[in-house]
Amino acid sequence: QVHLVESGGGLVQAGGSLRLSCAASERTFSNYAMGWFRQAPGKEREFVAAIHWHGLVTYYADSVKGRFTSSRDNAKNTAYLQMNVLKPEDTAVYYCAASTSFPTVIAGTYNYWGQGTQVTVSS
Repeated sequence: QVHLVESGGGLVQAGGSLRLSCAASERTFSNYAMGWFRQAPGKEREFVAAIHWHGLVTYYADSVKGRFTSSRDNAKNTAYLQMNVLKPEDTAVYYCAASTSFPTVIAGTYNYWGQGTQVTVSS
C-alpha cells in the first residue's frame, strides 16, 4: 500500500507558477511510475503528465506541454509538477497517482491515488 500526499496547490494569477509535490510513504517509491491528473468542476478527470520510475522519460498532455514539467526525487520519495504560465483553464483539483506498471494516460491503470490539491488560476 502506497500513501500519497499532494501539496503546493493554491490561488495564483494567470501567468504565474506553482509547484506541486507528491510525497509517498513507500520506501520503494522508485519502483512506481507516477502520474498527474486533474479534475475541474463538472468535468471528467484528465491526464496531465507522467514520469517513468527512473525519471528519464516524461509524458504530457498537449494542453500543458511546454508549460508543465514533471520530475521526481527518488531519494526523497517525492514527485513534483512544476506549473508555469498558468491559465484560468488550468483550474482544477490536481491528483498524483502511482502505478506498478508503465506510466499511461489512463487513470484506471494507476494503483494508488493522493487526496488531491486545489489549484485556482484567476484571470
